[in-house]
Amino acid sequence: MKIRKRLRKTNFEKRKLSWNPKITMQTLINFLTIIVGSFLFAIGVNSFMIAGNLGEGGFIGLSIILYYAFGISTAASNFVLNFFILIVGFKFLGKRSMYYTILTIPMTSLMLWITEDWQVQSGEILVNTVFGGLFIGLGIGLIIRIGSTTAGTTILARMANKFFDVNVSYALLFFDVIVVTIGVLTVLTLEQGLLTIIALYVATKVMDFIIEGMNPKKAITIISEKPEVLGKMVNTEIRRGVTIMDGRGFYSKRDKDILYVVINKSQLTRLKRLIKKYDENAFVVVHDVNSVLGNYFI
Repeated sequence: MKIRKRLRKTNFEKRKLSWNPKITMQTLINFLTIIVGSFLFAIGVNSFMIAGNLGEGGFIGLSIILYYAFGISTAASNFVLNFFILIVGFKFLGKRSMYYTILTIPMTSLMLWITEDWQVQSGEILVNTVFGGLFIGLGIGLIIRIGSTTAGTTILARMANKFFDVNVSYALLFFDVIVVTIGVLTVLTLEQGLLTIIALYVATKVMDFIIEGMNPKKAITIISEKPEVLGKMVNTEIRRGVTIMDGRGFYSKRDKDILYVVINKSQLTRLKRLIKKYDENAFVVVHDVNSVLGNYFI
């Protein structure tokens, strides 16, 4: 019995010692990103959406509904609502993401409080709609990009991404539309609700760009009678590695070499021009690539 107690104590000590986070330069950059993202998010909510009497999606949308209906501060209600969903998040999401979210929730509420009176009265509702969506998308996109969340429906969206492989941005849009619908049924007019959906779409596209598309790539599949010539051309003139895959024509039953290469989007036009120059009969397929991992892509 004594040995077992000692072993348990040792295992506990190991677990305790293993949780010793190191403050690295990347961690500090992530903290700064959360601050900047929270500020941009708050600007979008207070300076444009609320200033234009518009709604929002997610838990901040519920906070805006409470603000319009009862005058409750969005900073306070946003903090309280997100506290409860955070408990669910601890169960379904990774610890690293939750640690950052613990910082993000009070930070977004703080920024909402600081910018509470910062309102842009443009006189043109579309300005509030577009720029509200732009700032909110930038803010949430930066926060999600470093692995954090703004809690609320963002946690639900990340859960959908983890378990159902649904794009985070579009899962977020789905949950946000539900909240907007609640707003239309309570405090918003139909026109305000429709404008809010436009803002949500803008925010979604901006988020998608920040999270996945800041460094776009293109994958090119090339079927040619001159694979050696085209492969050498890609190596020397485009300066990219090429993978040769074995293929076989279904109709002709002939074996063929298929070239596969990943390039920067800016190189696509030049590559297509060179392919046409060396083999104008080559069959070329261009694929969108959101991210590239590994040490082989320089």
